[in-house]
Amino acid sequence: MNGLDWAVLIGYFGVMVAIGLWSHKRVDDVSDFFTAGGKMPWWLSGISHHMSGYSAVMFTGYAGIAYTYGVTSFITWSFPIALGIAIGSKLFAPRVNRLRSRLHVASPLEYLKNRYNLPTQQALAWSGMLLKIVDVGAKWAAIATLLSVFTGVTLNQGILITGAITAVYCTIGGLWADALTELGQFVIQLLAGISMFVAVVAKLNDKHIGFFGAWDESALHGHGKPLVGPYGTVFLLAFLFIKLFEYNGGMLNQAQRYMATGSAREAERSARLSAILWLVWPVVLFFPMWMAPLLVHAKKPDGSDSYALMTEQLLPHGLLGLVVVGFFSHTMAMCSSDANAIAAVFTRDVAPVLSQRARGWGDRSGLIAARVTTVVFLGLSMAVATQVNSPAFKDIITVVIKWVAGLMGPIAIPMMLGLLRPFRRSGPTAALTSWAAGLLAFWLVNYPISWNVDGGVPLQYQVSIPLAVSLVLYILIGYLKPEDTPERLAIIEQVNTDGDGATAVPAPAAAGDNIAGAPNQPL
Repeated sequence: MNGLDWAVLIGYFGVMVAIGLWSHKRVDDVSDFFTAGGKMPWWLSGISHHMSGYSAVMFTGYAGIAYTYGVTSFITWSFPIALGIAIGSKLFAPRVNRLRSRLHVASPLEYLKNRYNLPTQQALAWSGMLLKIVDVGAKWAAIATLLSVFTGVTLNQGILITGAITAVYCTIGGLWADALTELGQFVIQLLAGISMFVAVVAKLNDKHIGFFGAWDESALHGHGKPLVGPYGTVFLLAFLFIKLFEYNGGMLNQAQRYMATGSAREAERSARLSAILWLVWPVVLFFPMWMAPLLVHAKKPDGSDSYALMTEQLLPHGLLGLVVVGFFSHTMAMCSSDANAIAAVFTRDVAPVLSQRARGWGDRSGLIAARVTTVVFLGLSMAVATQVNSPAFKDIITVVIKWVAGLMGPIAIPMMLGLLRPFRRSGPTAALTSWAAGLLAFWLVNYPISWNVDGGVPLQYQVSIPLAVSLVLYILIGYLKPEDTPERLAIIEQVNTDGDGATAVPAPAAAGDNIAGAPNQPL
């Protein structure tokens, strides 16, 4: 990077801070800070939802998968996300929006106290917060790794720089700042991604390699196969289920985008826009990564530095700075949205249980607590980021795929399925048992069992078994031990019906009734 690249990068940081300061004027209370007061346009919510699902891991970990295996990086990552969000646009988005509009909550987990009970809410809140600290830590490590390639700064310095800038704007402006910066980051990503796409096509032409003929080159042998290596059919199906829950609210930050829109209908449109973007745009971003073996030789065994090396070689100064800004925009978008979501969970769900004083927070004191919590969360995640390459966490992609994908299911299943009528019989016993058993299954499969299996447990089973255990137990226990009280049924009906009128609450089911409810009762 030269002075022009640095100017682009510093200018970007300045704009992000400026947006945070401007957004500060739109934040008057906790509802504004966490859900934009329900005033966010559906298109802005959709773009924000899309951007908050990216990070620099795409340009490191997934770039390595694309470099090594080819198109399976799209088939087993962004395609399941697009499909999961498309399904969730009808199944989850309207219901999550009604959590704010009908139940008047500011945290995605706030409704769980009444849907199940307080212990269930606290179990999911604490485990979700801890998982998010690890998840965001991996994102900081990813962007710091890229920054070190381009600038030579150390990993810890890169973590500190990106974390500090993100803390300024998301702490000041809340969800409005997150969404508006993500809109700007989307534009930057668009310019940077197209620039890189054009540069790679031009370089291939210089080598007399056609756009489609590249797949016949020996260096890309097998790269056109959709499912290869550890990323097989079981992994794809598991990832589809995981992303269905994760990207529709299971990891909390995407739920806030649905809650921020003005109505359930707008939340549905927001999700559809995000699904379309996930289906189309990653192809543009992945194409240079698929072509990387023809243009560069990765220095790292997993190929995670291939995209950064290719960027340095192909782009002129100025555009290089723009692409580096694109890396930052991905990570800062996701991390800032995660920070806001976790601050909502702590201040709305956890703090009132721990402190009597917190239960009496007004608008001003609650807003101060939200901002302090945001800073603390970012600090903790940055501390974890310094340990990503340690024996405990291993490399970035291991953290993102194994830890996050494997642990997300047990946390998200009670939260997301608890919104739906077919699972109304599943109460606190089903929720807590499925959560605890899923976490136990993750530990057993990834550690004691894996240690005693030649070559270790395959990746697809590492991520799918915890999800399967939680899902089966949640449904089975709900069938054997129904806990659908009138109060819990009332919560479910409120998030499943439109309009402001009173809703009829069905009688609690007797043991042995059809778990899906009355045959004429819609989802």
